[in-house]
Amino acid sequence: MLIKLNWITLRVRNLEASIHFYHNLLGLTVQRRFESRGRQIAMLGLGETSETSLELIEGSEQVLKPEAGISIGYEVTSLEAAMERLTEMQIPILREPVQPNPRLRFMYIADPDGFEVQLAEHLE
Repeated sequence: MLIKLNWITLRVRNLEASIHFYHNLLGLTVQRRFESRGRQIAMLGLGETSETSLELIEGSEQVLKPEAGISIGYEVTSLEAAMERLTEMQIPILREPVQPNPRLRFMYIADPDGFEVQLAEHLE
């Protein structure tokens, strides 16, 4: 039935701050920006043709609160390198790295609206 995930939507208070976080700091590509029904929208992904995108919709109200338990997860090649880069960019780590099994380590940071972003490294 389902064949792919198209996008995940976050309603954000400040679209420019969110684009700065996801694009400039984390490295996602801004695939397109547009307006729909008076709201500014940006689609971001892991490349120009990324199948899975992050849709950011600017608005004054948040339908989903950050404490609702929703997180976005991205894989990194090295959690240590990611932590060094986050420190350089002064992005605080919400939850320190954990290793639930021998092949996986992950940690959490927060975006400008407080949504959790998981950075995971798969070990071999």
